[in-house]
Amino acid sequence: MAQISVNNLSFSYEGSFDNIFEDVSFSIDTDWRLGFIGRNGKGKTTFLNLLLGKYSYKGSIDTTAVFDYFPYQISEVQKQLAATDFIGEIKAGCEEWRVICELTQLGVSSEILYRPYKTLSFGEQTKIMLAVLFSGENNFLLIDEPTNHLDQDSRENVKAYLASKKGFILISHDRDLLDACIDHVLVLNRQTIEVQKGNFSSWWENKQRKNQFEQAENEKHLKEIRKLKQAAVRTSDWADKNERTKIGFDPIKEPDRFKDTRSYIGAKTKKMQSRVTQMETRIQREIEKKEGLLKDLEMPVDLKMVQLAHHKQVLVNIKNYRLTYQDSEIPVFTDLTCVICQGDRIALHGKNGCGKSTLIKMILQKTGLYDTKMTISEDGLCETASGLVISYVSQDTSYLKGGISAFCKERHLNQSLFCSILRQLDFERVQFIKNMEDYSEGQRKKVLIAASLLTPAHLYIWDEPLNYVDIFSRIQIEKLLLEYQPTILFVEHDVKFQNKIATKIITL
Repeated sequence: MAQISVNNLSFSYEGSFDNIFEDVSFSIDTDWRLGFIGRNGKGKTTFLNLLLGKYSYKGSIDTTAVFDYFPYQISEVQKQLAATDFIGEIKAGCEEWRVICELTQLGVSSEILYRPYKTLSFGEQTKIMLAVLFSGENNFLLIDEPTNHLDQDSRENVKAYLASKKGFILISHDRDLLDACIDHVLVLNRQTIEVQKGNFSSWWENKQRKNQFEQAENEKHLKEIRKLKQAAVRTSDWADKNERTKIGFDPIKEPDRFKDTRSYIGAKTKKMQSRVTQMETRIQREIEKKEGLLKDLEMPVDLKMVQLAHHKQVLVNIKNYRLTYQDSEIPVFTDLTCVICQGDRIALHGKNGCGKSTLIKMILQKTGLYDTKMTISEDGLCETASGLVISYVSQDTSYLKGGISAFCKERHLNQSLFCSILRQLDFERVQFIKNMEDYSEGQRKKVLIAASLLTPAHLYIWDEPLNYVDIFSRIQIEKLLLEYQPTILFVEHDVKFQNKIATKIITL
C-alpha cells in the first residue's frame, strides 16, 4: 500500500488558452478502487498521462507506485498476430499463464489468445487487454473507459471482474459499473478536486444535498444583501438631506436654531455616513460569502428539440427480415418482425456482432441517408414511410475534422444555435476556436448529438450515442428524451439509460 500525493499541480497544453489543472492538491491510496468522475474535457485522461510521466507540469506528484495503463496501444502489425505473440511487447515481463488465469476470471476461453487479434470482437479484445493489465504484480492500474462499445453481457463480466480487484483508478461514465466496482471517488468539479469514500450513488446523493444547501445559503445571502443595500440607500439619503440643512435657516420657522447648530448637524451627518460605510463593508462580506458558494454546482440547462409529425403512424415496418453478408453463409439475424410507430422509443439489444448497427444502416439506406452500399443480401420486408426524415448519430466520430463553422455549413445548421446547444452540454467557449480533431472523444459525441437535436426529424436513430459522454450530460439527455418523447431507435449499453428511456426493447 502506498500513497499518491499531488501538491499544487498546474498543467496546460502547449499553445492552449486554458489551464487543465491549476494549483490542485489531494492524496489517494493505491489500495483503493477509485472511480474518476468529471465532465468531458476536464482532464481525466490528461491526469492519467501526468501520472505516467508523459507531460511536464508544475507542482509535484509524489509516489513510489508503478503505473500501468489501459487501453494498450496495439499496432496494425500486432493486430494481424495472435495476442500470445505480442503480449510481452505491450507489457514487459507478462507471463502467458497469468493472462490465462485472468481470462478464466473474465469468463472467456484462453483460445482467444491464439486467434488473430483483428478477428476478435470488441469484447474479446477488451478482455485480453484487461487480463494482461491485471497479470502483473504491485502495479497501480489506470483504466480508461473499459466498457465503451461492449455489449451488456460483456459489461456484466467486466463489472464482476473489476469488483473482485483493487488498486486502480477507473475512468467511466457508466453509473452501473461505478456503483459495482469502486469504493472511493475522485471528482473533477468545476473549480475544485475532491476525494470521497463510497461509490457513484453515495457521492451523487451527497452532491445533491450539498447543492441544495449551497443554493439555500446563496438565497439567504442574496436576501441579506438586498436588505443591506436598501438600508444603505435610505441612510445615505437621510445623510445627504441632513447635510443640506447645515447652511442657512429661517429664524421665524426655526426659532430654536442658531449658528452653533451647524456643527451638531455635521457630526450627525458624519455618523450616518459612517453607518453607510459599515453597511457597504457588510454587503461586500456577504457577496464574498455568496461567491464562495455555487462554484462547483452542476446546474445542467434543459435541452430542447424540434420534432416533425408524419402523416403515417407506422414509420418503419419490418417483417420476417433476414440479413446475410455475401461472404458468409450464416445470417446476421433471421425472422425479425417489428414496427416503429410515432412515439415509440425502441432500444436495440444484443451481443456485439448480432447486427444492431447493420440493421440501422439498412434502414438509413432505404431513406438515402446512408450512401455506402453494403455487401449484404436481405430477405423479407423492411420498408420506411415515404418522405421519412431521420436524424442520425453514428458510433464513429473519427471523421469529424476541421472547425465548427465548416461543420455547420456542411450540415446546413444555424451556427449560433449549434454553439448554444454545445454550451448547454458544458462546452467552454475556447473549444469553439479549436479543430474537432483536437476534441476529446466525449466532446466529439456531443457535437453529433447537438447536430441531431438541431435537425428536425420524424425519427431519431442514435447508435451508441453515450460512449465517452459524461454522467451530467447523460442525465441532461435522459431528461430531454423523457420530456419531449421523440420517436427514437437507439443502441445503448448503459443499463440505467436504457431502462429509463426505452418503451420497447428489440433483442437480436
